Amino acid sequence: MSPRKKTEKTSATTVDVKSLRERIGLTQADLGAQLGYSAKTIHRWECGKGQPKKAVMERMRELVPSAPQTDASFTFIDLFAGIGGLRRAFESAGGRCVFTSEWDKYAQQTYKANYSADKPIAGDIVQIASKAIDDHDVLLAGFPCQPFSLAGVSKKNALGRPHGFACETQGTLFFEVARILEHHKPKAFLLENVKNLVGHDGGRTFKTIKRVLTAELGYTIHWKVLDARAVVPQHRERIFIVGFREPNGFSWDDVMLPDPAKGPRLGSVLHRETRDDVEPPYTDEDGRVARKYQLTKHLWDYLKDYAARHREKGNGFGYGLVGPEDVARTLSARYYKDGSEILVWTGKSTPRRLTPRECARLMGYDEPGKPAFKIPVSDTQAYKQFGNSVVVPLVKAVAGAMRPYIVGEESSGSQLVLPFAASA
Repeated sequence: MSPRKKTEKTSATTVDVKSLRERIGLTQADLGAQLGYSAKTIHRWECGKGQPKKAVMERMRELVPSAPQTDASFTFIDLFAGIGGLRRAFESAGGRCVFTSEWDKYAQQTYKANYSADKPIAGDIVQIASKAIDDHDVLLAGFPCQPFSLAGVSKKNALGRPHGFACETQGTLFFEVARILEHHKPKAFLLENVKNLVGHDGGRTFKTIKRVLTAELGYTIHWKVLDARAVVPQHRERIFIVGFREPNGFSWDDVMLPDPAKGPRLGSVLHRETRDDVEPPYTDEDGRVARKYQLTKHLWDYLKDYAARHREKGNGFGYGLVGPEDVARTLSARYYKDGSEILVWTGKSTPRRLTPRECARLMGYDEPGKPAFKIPVSDTQAYKQFGNSVVVPLVKAVAGAMRPYIVGEESSGSQLVLPFAASA
C-alpha cells in the first residue's frame, strides 16, 4: 500500500470515530468507559494517532441510538420549549412530541441537536394560530410569568362587554396557553413556573390563572411547589400545575420523591478531573477543569467586597461558595455574568464557575451510562438555557404520576430513578 493510500485510510477512520461518538452522544471519557479504553485513547483516534480495531468500530456503530419509535402511549405538545426539559421527561413516560414552539434561536439550536423532529420547530407562539397546532393529549408549557392587569373588568361589566380570560389575560403568555387549551381541549396539561407566581401581585395573578383553568376552561387542577433538592444537588423551588379535563384520582402523593435531606451532593455532578474524564473545551487534555472557569482575582475581590457591603446593611446578597458535600443554590439564567450564586471552592486562590457540562448534570439532563446531552452553543448561551430550564428528573416524577390518568392505567405511584447517587 502506498504512503498516500495509508494516509487516506487513517483520515477516513479519524472522521468515522469522531462522527460516531457525536452520533452516540457520549464524551470521550464516557465512550472510553463503554469500550474499555481511556479517554486519551479515544482522543488519539480522533486526532489520527492510531485507529481502533474493526470490532471496536462495530461496537461503536451498535451504540448509535436508533430512530425514535413512532408509536407512543400518548401525544403532547411542547410550548415555550427552551431546551426540551419537559419533553425529555414526558418522552420517558411514553409520550411522543407532535409540536414544538420556541422563539429563541440559540435554544432552538440546542433543541434540534438533542431531539429528532418530523417538522421544524415553530417560532413565537403568539404568531401561531391554534388550528395550526397538531391535536394532542397533553399540553406542556413552562410559560414565562407576566403581570396580569385586572383593571377595567368592572367597567366592561357596566358596558355589557365580555371579559373572560380573553380579556383578563390578553397580552400575557398565559393567554397563549389558555387559547390553545380552549381550542384543542387536551386530556391533560402540565404548567411550570417560578415559585413566586403564587404570591405575585398579592396573589391576584395566580387567582386569575386558577379561575381561567377551572371556571373558564373546565379543567380540574392540582398545584404544588416542589424542590428539586430531592433529586439533584440544587435547591430549586418551582410551581407545577397539573390539569385534567375529566376529574380523576390524581394526587401529589403519587409523585414519589426521596427525602430532600438525603438528596445528592454537588460532588456527584462535578468533573472528576482525572485523565479518564476528558471533555474539551470544559477540561484540558488531562481532565482538569479548563482555566477559563477559574475566577480572576479582580472578580473574586469584587464579589467579596459586594457581599461584605450588603452584610453590613443586613441584606442577604452575596456569592454562594460550595464544595463537593454541599447543595447548590438555584442556578439562574444570569449565571453567565459572574457565576456568583454557585462558586466551587477548589483550594486555589479563587473559586471557579461550574462548566456547562456540570450545569447539564445539575439540571438532570445528563445521566450516568447514557448519552451526554449535546451542548452546541457558547458557554454564555448554555448558562442561560440551563438556568431557564426545568430539572428533568423532577418532571419525570410528575410525568410518571400523570401517565396512568392520561392513558387509563391503574396508578401505582411514579417510579423515579435518581440520576446521581443520594447521600448516605
